[in-house]
Amino acid sequence: MSKDKKSGGGKTIALNKRARHDYAIEERFEAGIALEGWEVKSLRAGKVQIVESYILLKNNEAFLFGALITPLPTASTHISPEPQRSRKLLLHRTELNRLIGAVERKGFALVPTALYWKNGKVKLELGIAKGKKAHDKREAEKDRDWQRQKAQIMRHK
Repeated sequence: MSKDKKSGGGKTIALNKRARHDYAIEERFEAGIALEGWEVKSLRAGKVQIVESYILLKNNEAFLFGALITPLPTASTHISPEPQRSRKLLLHRTELNRLIGAVERKGFALVPTALYWKNGKVKLELGIAKGKKAHDKREAEKDRDWQRQKAQIMRHK
């Protein structure tokens, strides 16, 4: 394996900026994701959207729903690619138990925040999140504007 192929770690494939806007993310987890060959090729080409996706827990397993991976026109002819199929998330049992506890008992939601390469493998960053109210979003926006103005003032002085 060549050196540039091997060091594929840390390169972001897709971000879910809406999740950071709509939710207050308490804790982040890293999960592997079960993919087919054509999906990996599409990810390398950047043909993915995770904005409308969500994570559900079924039968003590986590699944990613609604992620759109657009198949390349050169996808294999002997399969029929399904762009929005559910994909299993690969997590340790202890992590799954923590996620199940947070979702069922504490009322948190699981949202995908980023999709990236790590050591040649695709990883999904998911967050345990609480939904923001409209006034929380406005407050966060005011804080962001104030930080921007403060930095601008400091630069000009």
